[in-house]
Amino acid sequence: MGAKRRRLRARALRKSFELKPVANRTEALKATDILCFATLRNEKVRLEYFLQYYRKLGVNHFLIVDNDSNDGSREYLAEQPDVSLWRTPKSYKRAQYGADWLNYLLFRYGRNHWCVTVDVDEFLVYPFCDTRGLGALTDWLDTSSIRSFSAMQLDMYPKGPLDAVPYRSGQDPFEIANWFDSGNYTYKMNQRFGNLWIQGGPRARYFFPDEPENAPALNKIPLVKWKRGYVYCSSTHMLLPRGLNLVYESWGGEKTSGCLMHAKFLDNFEQKAKEELVRKEHFSNSVEYRSYAEGSIQTPNLWTDWSEKYINWRQLEILGLMSKGNWA
Repeated sequence: MGAKRRRLRARALRKSFELKPVANRTEALKATDILCFATLRNEKVRLEYFLQYYRKLGVNHFLIVDNDSNDGSREYLAEQPDVSLWRTPKSYKRAQYGADWLNYLLFRYGRNHWCVTVDVDEFLVYPFCDTRGLGALTDWLDTSSIRSFSAMQLDMYPKGPLDAVPYRSGQDPFEIANWFDSGNYTYKMNQRFGNLWIQGGPRARYFFPDEPENAPALNKIPLVKWKRGYVYCSSTHMLLPRGLNLVYESWGGEKTSGCLMHAKFLDNFEQKAKEELVRKEHFSNSVEYRSYAEGSIQTPNLWTDWSEKYINWRQLEILGLMSKGNWA
């Protein structure tokens, strides 16, 4: 594992030369700041709410890679005083789906900070998040000598066709996509990396009905007290050193954990599908995008009679999708 970690760090250093600063405000970082890292392309409509959400939780600064957007994302982010921004026209796929770029920024700026690494359609929900900010969570994690915090990705979707209700900039996406699968998940241990592998939910049942084992992984570790030798080795699904992946009990339960509410399925899904079909920059050429864009299925309607309407984090804990563990 040590050799793999060194290779990933070397890759990140090489790929750092692909990043060109647009607005580097990292000189303003304080030792206690909570940082948020993300990479994106053409997500202007999502950015206002994304920044607002994480600012409210307690993120002090955002470090973002723009992968050659042409919809105004870069210009919007460059104007934000708490955002440091880099751009690159290079291949997202060849940068390990952005992980190389973010590993470099985490190495360069994230050391000794609590770092949130997410996509701009992912929203962290954790125990007591309605009354306690991220600082309260990270203080407890520090006191408990816990270095990493897991969150199962929870795909959210509307009731009815995805394009039935338009999403507007600044809107809470979960006013529209407020349903999820409460069951339909499988769990297994990845013996090599020591992490719990989770699959299932609406993407597995809708886009992978005949091969659920190929459905996207839903286990993520988005919150880490970053140290010099750390690297993500598969998106945010797992890290090295492998001890950072021991975020669940072997049977899936009682360590403190959260959910990443995933607002992928909104009315712009069709536009994204067509763009990514051409670019072929996502994992496995994003089979759910391909199916939709090629017209082999109708406009997706992910809702079923077994869908659950989202209420709050306590509901997710009752359903066994997250846990407050020993945090009281």
